[in-house]
Amino acid sequence: MSEQAKNPEYPTALGASSPTTITLLGHDLAEDVMGTVSFGELAFWLATQRRPGPGETRVFEAVLAALADHGFTPTAITARLTYLSAPDSLQGALAAGLLGGGSRFLGVTEDCGRFLHEVLDGIEGEWPTDDAGWDELALATVQTRRKAGTFIPGLGHHVHKEGDPRTPRLLRIAAEEDRFGPHLSLFAAIGRVHPQVLGKTLPLNGAGVCGAALADLDLPLELLRGFALLARTAGLIGQLSEELRHPVGNEIFLSVDRNNRSVAPDPYPSDADADGGRHG
Repeated sequence: MSEQAKNPEYPTALGASSPTTITLLGHDLAEDVMGTVSFGELAFWLATQRRPGPGETRVFEAVLAALADHGFTPTAITARLTYLSAPDSLQGALAAGLLGGGSRFLGVTEDCGRFLHEVLDGIEGEWPTDDAGWDELALATVQTRRKAGTFIPGLGHHVHKEGDPRTPRLLRIAAEEDRFGPHLSLFAAIGRVHPQVLGKTLPLNGAGVCGAALADLDLPLELLRGFALLARTAGLIGQLSEELRHPVGNEIFLSVDRNNRSVAPDPYPSDADADGGRHG
């Protein structure tokens, strides 16, 4: 057996401990990080292994704030009901809420960032340099999606039908910090031109603009949903804290339990039913 096999090494630039010190990202955790680095800055640093500048931190933390909580969404209700069922498992309630982060809630952040990146990656030559150029690209993009019968991630909101207040605020913050890059430029242009194709005006939602902003920070696309879940963890802790003081989970449960009604079974059609009973 080789010496390396006898004494394997597992290199990491993240946390490491000795009997007297803890190092994190090459710095002394106690002396250089604690009380000096904000949690948002640290989360960015851990994900990229490069320390963000002040402008990057401001945009990133604005995204975390935008995604932390949005009322009684399925993620919040799930966390509260799981805590009602298992009050001995706070971690289970948090996990249940986070597991609901998908294509309709929270996952839009990643979906939008990936979508915009794919469009930009497919451009031959230089990216547009003015609003007219971005509008032209956005118009072609929306037309292509419409023809394919697919939705544009980040377009539309079930509550904020006249405009999501998070979107213009994050666009302003990114512009103020000189972090308004190609993903945000394309996303904003889609907001301007899509009525020409769809025949109606839909808002650019907060989850979508967050995905565009994170992509412009050059954060890994594979982690964008993770940042949304990081933000929502804080929101779910708030939901569970409120549930402790002003519980509603039991009322939600009883409302469904008391108002259910029995109906006749409605089985899915079999393969034979679906093809008229013909086989082969």
